[in-house]
This record gives sequence, structure tokens and C-alpha cells, in this order.
Amino acid sequence: MSLPIKPPFPPMEALLVKEIPTGTGWQYEPKWDGFRCLAFRDGKTVELQSKSGQSLGRYFPEIVEAVLKVKATRFVIDGELIITIKGEPSFDDLLQRIHPAATRVTKLSRDTPARLIVFDLLVDEVGKSILDQPLRKRRQKLESFAKKYLAGNPSIELSPETPDASMALKWLSDPSVRLDGVIAKRVDLPYRSGERDGMQKVKNLRTADCVIGGFRYASKSKVVGSLLLGLYDDDGLLHHVGFTSSFNAAEKKELTKRLEAMVKPPGFTGNKPGGPSRWSTEKTSQWEPLATKLVAEIQYDHFTGGRFRHGTRFLRWRPDKKPKQCGFDQLK
Repeated sequence: MSLPIKPPFPPMEALLVKEIPTGTGWQYEPKWDGFRCLAFRDGKTVELQSKSGQSLGRYFPEIVEAVLKVKATRFVIDGELIITIKGEPSFDDLLQRIHPAATRVTKLSRDTPARLIVFDLLVDEVGKSILDQPLRKRRQKLESFAKKYLAGNPSIELSPETPDASMALKWLSDPSVRLDGVIAKRVDLPYRSGERDGMQKVKNLRTADCVIGGFRYASKSKVVGSLLLGLYDDDGLLHHVGFTSSFNAAEKKELTKRLEAMVKPPGFTGNKPGGPSRWSTEKTSQWEPLATKLVAEIQYDHFTGGRFRHGTRFLRWRPDKKPKQCGFDQLK
């Protein structure tokens, strides 16, 4: 590629906060429930990159085709891949795309086509980087780009935005608007690749992405009882921060087989699990370390003293994220 930026390129990230920031200098956007995706177009070459730097092109051939239909031939856009079923976003259908069989992916791309919701322009239509320009200028150029090149392309669309915090609050509170939350961006800052200081997110649920560093068997049967959660610190050490156990019996049976094939010490390289607390119903303090490959999104209520203070609720697997991206910084 001859573009001024090339994959893998770290996208700008968001800091999770409790309330929408207000005042001048903020732009608000819907937070879509999908896969972050940077689309690189250089002539006949298209690369779709995930948040973790992995290639997504083979899993979303319809988006590659849609990007190739854009009349501009050298550009980079930042957005979110989503799939909607009966008008509602379906993360499960996105997960099904991460499949090794090309025939399966091709079928799904026809049956449940994805869309790329675009919210930033990093390289303009003449192949020039605009990363150093503030968001207010990048947004103006993105809107011009969308009007000129994306009109009539059903697979790529422009994400809405507003400078009005009250409108963002309506997005967040309206149950008929099925969003993952709201994103707030500083309009005076350039594109902050890999950083969280220019963008904040408010989610309808307090969630975190955690590494599965190990598991415990249930007290009375040889099936998984709980997954042990880990987060990385600034030194690269994986610390045990809590557990999750919200699985039904059928899920536990299949999950046990999967985890037993991944047993590999040390699991956690920082703080390790101790024995069960006096509140725990588990009778054993033994735990099995895992190769640090699995990432899960969990819901929680409190995080203090380096731990989730209560049991968490498992939401979903996140194969689109690298374990090393699961740090304490997302909880600050």
C-alpha cells in the first residue's frame, strides 16, 4: 500500500465514563454495537482492519466489495461494522462471521449482510493524511466525502452526530433507539491513534473486556463452575480481578471441553486467585490456568481495590479483541 498510513494502525479509543461530558467543544455520536473497522482503499486493494489490528476482509466480503465501488480510489475511513436483524443490531450474527470456512462466510454475507457505519476520515479522497487536523475539520471533510462518494451505497453510511448534549441523552435513554451507548469526542483534537484522551463513552451497561486467565470446576461435578477474569497493568502483568459464572448447564458442558483443551500455566502473571471468599458457594480453592487467548465482555456494578467486588454477568465473547487490549485503563 502507498497510503500515508497502513494497517495495522491503532484506532483512537474511548474512555468509559459514568456521565456524558457537557459544555462547548464536544461532538456526540451513537455508540454502535458492532466491530470497530478501519477501511483502507488503495486502488484495487482494500483492507478491513479490526480494533486489534487483525484483518477482517475475508469475513466481510460484501463490505470489501462496497468499498471497491466507491469512486474515490485512495482513502482511509474509520467506523463500525454492524448487522441488523429486523431493525435491531445483532452482535451474535457478527460473531458468526468469524468462521474458518469461506463457504459459510459467503452464505452469511448474502443472508445477513453487514453495513459499515462511518464516523471519521483519516486519509482523504486524494490520498492525503488529515490525522493532524481537529475533529471539526475532519467531520466537515467526512460529510463532503459521504455526500460525493457514499450516496447510493447501501453498505456504507455516515453516522449521525450532534453538538447537543440533550440530544445525546435522548439517544441514551430512549428504549426505542437500540444503541450500545453514546460517544463524546473533543472537536478541537487531532486523531489520537491508540489513545483514550480525546474520546469518552457512556454505555447503557457498565461493562469491561476481560481476559479469561483460568477457571474453577463446580463443587459437585466436573464441569466449569466459574471463569476467572484478568486485566493487564502497565507492566504487562495479568492480574486476577474477579469471576463470572452466568452459564446454563448446556453451555457449561460445551465450555468445559473448550477450556480443558486450553489449560496452560501460568494463566495469571500478576495477582493470582486465592481461596474462595466466605461468601462463595464453591468448596474448592483449586483453579486451572489457561492460555491467555479468550476475551469476554462482562457486566459489573462496582470495581474497587483492584477487583470486581461482586460476581459479574457474562455478556459475550469478544474474538475481535486481543487479550493485551484488556487493561485497567478501560475502568478509569
